[in-house]
Amino acid sequence: MSTLQKNKWPLLFTGASIILFIIFFLIPALLGLYYSLTDYKGFATANFIGLANYQELFQDASFYKALFRTFRYVIILVPSIYVVSLAVALMLNSQLAKGKFFAKIIFFLPWTISGIIAGVIWKWLFGENFGFINFILEQAGQQTVPWFTDSNAAFSVIILAAIWGGTAFNMLQFTAALKNIPRSLYEAAEIDGASFGHKLRYITLPMLRPTSFMVILLASIGAMKEFALVQSLTNGGPGTDNMLIVQYIYTTGFDKMRVGYASAASMVLFVILLLLGLAQMKIGGGKNDI
Repeated sequence: MSTLQKNKWPLLFTGASIILFIIFFLIPALLGLYYSLTDYKGFATANFIGLANYQELFQDASFYKALFRTFRYVIILVPSIYVVSLAVALMLNSQLAKGKFFAKIIFFLPWTISGIIAGVIWKWLFGENFGFINFILEQAGQQTVPWFTDSNAAFSVIILAAIWGGTAFNMLQFTAALKNIPRSLYEAAEIDGASFGHKLRYITLPMLRPTSFMVILLASIGAMKEFALVQSLTNGGPGTDNMLIVQYIYTTGFDKMRVGYASAASMVLFVILLLLGLAQMKIGGGKNDI
């Protein structure tokens, strides 16, 4: 049997992956890079203008506001998702927990819902004039909250909705990792009289380090690229107070018809995500041999 025949299936599947990568990532990326150097408006001719889009972008206050707003979103969301996901996984992994099967279904359901649908659900819950939360507050004799006309309140709703939607996938990762921790470690700790906090600190968290690294990396990248949830929930409002970087790119490219300028912003976002991934791999990658 020839080498080609022996390796035909690996080559077939690898080749399919490479083709998909070229079609859906490499070609769009190269087109985006090309458009970022032009004045393309989505129609007509794309005229080459060099680095003019980048020069304008780095002087655009709206771009910096959207970018730093996204950083704030990531800094708040990622630790929150980590803590909530780990807490849920620990509860589901506990021998004292009852109804684990139904609990897993309940916690997993949000992950099956698209960001657009999730935004509609949370918009119904927190609607100022028709929302369920304000209805409960009224019935309790409390003052209603202007959830979507106050920028801080709207940002809080976005964070809550993102945690709700992002917990399921990370919870599953932690649940699988917890099952791989040898039970003998906990039994030895219990014999020594270790508390739950000590077992969490000295056994669980160190053993979960590779999973923690992956959860933080994927959650950070996902938060930086957040679009559907925010778009359907607040549309970046009130005004542009909660417009994140991907919404800025979308608005610039499709509403203002400045595809070249939006492509330049996309390239900057790509570099930021690349640096973010490399930095997290540098910090956490070398410690994943536990």
